[in-house]
Amino acid sequence: MKQKNLITITIVSFIVWFLILRNAYAQVPREKAFNKGDEYYHKRMYDESISEYSKAIEIDPEYAAAYGNRGIAYAAQGNLEQAIADFSKAIEINPDDAKAYYNRGSIYSDKGDLTQAISDYSKAIEINPDDAKAYYNRGNVYGETGELEQAISDYSKAIEIDPNCAYAYGSRGKVYADKGDLTQAISDFSKAIEINPNDANAYYNRGNVYGDKGNLTQAISDYSKAIEINPNDADAYYNRGKTYAAKDDFIQAIADFSKAIEINPYFADAFCNRGDAYRAKGNLEQAIADFSKAIEINPALAEASFNRGIAYATKGNFAQATSDYSKAIEINPQHVKAYFNRAVIYLNQDNYDRAIADFNKAIEINPKYADAYHNRAVAYFFNKEYDESWSDVNKAMELGVSINSQFIEALKKASGREK
Repeated sequence: MKQKNLITITIVSFIVWFLILRNAYAQVPREKAFNKGDEYYHKRMYDESISEYSKAIEIDPEYAAAYGNRGIAYAAQGNLEQAIADFSKAIEINPDDAKAYYNRGSIYSDKGDLTQAISDYSKAIEINPDDAKAYYNRGNVYGETGELEQAISDYSKAIEIDPNCAYAYGSRGKVYADKGDLTQAISDFSKAIEINPNDANAYYNRGNVYGDKGNLTQAISDYSKAIEINPNDADAYYNRGKTYAAKDDFIQAIADFSKAIEINPYFADAFCNRGDAYRAKGNLEQAIADFSKAIEINPALAEASFNRGIAYATKGNFAQATSDYSKAIEINPQHVKAYFNRAVIYLNQDNYDRAIADFNKAIEINPKYADAYHNRAVAYFFNKEYDESWSDVNKAMELGVSINSQFIEALKKASGREK
């Protein structure tokens, strides 16, 4: 009996040893293909990389890592559906694969499926609560969905896990800026810069906030630093140009807008703002040329039509100015200044009914538009609607407008009223 038992144990041991040996030999080509796939991937040879990962999967259909890495390669090619399929297969094989959930969440985010992205990032965090990148990316998605408090919470958690996570500080700073907490935004951008002094985006974003706070000198300094780090940042030149224009330094503003256009010849807003700077300097022909180029690039840019209207009006071409103001209104029916400026042209052309209609619309949009009340009072006067004129005079004065004494005397005489 003892002899028989010994033989049985020996046979079982041999079978186990054989299975281990066979699996070991099976893993050699599997790992070889997998590693080769990695090698091709890092060389950005994605077709070859996918082919090798597929070989590894053919050898071992339960090879979760190969599905995961092939998904990454598919994503690099822009084949997002196949990437999702591979990440899903990796998750099916290994439900605790946090990386696969994270990567699938990133693809869903790129596709605009933000609900599914949040779900996948949340699962990755559940599996690995110390994944700062998962918190960071989920924070980005919450920012896109407008859930700003949740975004701040996730960025803060990413910072707690990795205190040197500069991009988390930068993104949290942008959310604080969106919420109007400019002081905290500046603090976060400054921390991002402290961690990474070459973070051009942090300088750029901090410059935006300083501009919003009215600190134009510091804004220019930050935009300049962003440009020093990244000389091809058209947006930084553009915003620095706008800041110079706000300081009435139109020469430097034009130089910056021109550089932004050089970097991006289809930058409609840069053409529009350079046109405005040329107009401020009295160069109306160049201003009109720039506004026209902006309109050519982006016909839906209401400000380009509006500003070209101002330039034409300054040149005395009121027909073209009226046309441009009308186009601005067509694009943006809430463009209060376009209604006002068109009304002034109608008023000067003695077209009082049209002038009153446009002043009415301007006041409807902005009930505290003092100049609109003042000018509508004039239109009512010439239209012999004296009670309405008095009403607008009183409202304009209530809003702080000083009314010409000669007009008041003329209104008194015409209306037979004192006020």
